[in-house]
Amino acid sequence: QVQLVESGGGLVQAGGSLRLSCAAAGTIFSANTMAWYRQAPGKQRELVALATNSGITNYADSVKGRFTISRDRAKNTVYLQMNSLKPEDTAVYYCAAGRSLMTANIVDYWGQGTQVIVSS
Repeated sequence: QVQLVESGGGLVQAGGSLRLSCAAAGTIFSANTMAWYRQAPGKQRELVALATNSGITNYADSVKGRFTISRDRAKNTVYLQMNSLKPEDTAVYYCAAGRSLMTANIVDYWGQGTQVIVSS
């Protein structure tokens, strides 16, 4: 049973924007911190942004001021708005959820990933 379903990836030119969406099962969304990770070829998976169910958000330094994470309770969906995209943002982006994600970086659920390619 798929618990997290991502959409919104694609090919965009540098300086452009994309919005990723992740639809979650209701029980997962309400009980967990939601986050976006990414993994570029040959690199480790890294945390991009997270949003707790109490409204706290954190961002990787590399995306601060360019990316925004948000949660829509009515739709059980978390978004990642990505602006001013750079070629180095090219990666597979994964939605994630976990009760201890913020405090211990423990992920309980992963999405299948969506590819983002930023051309120069």
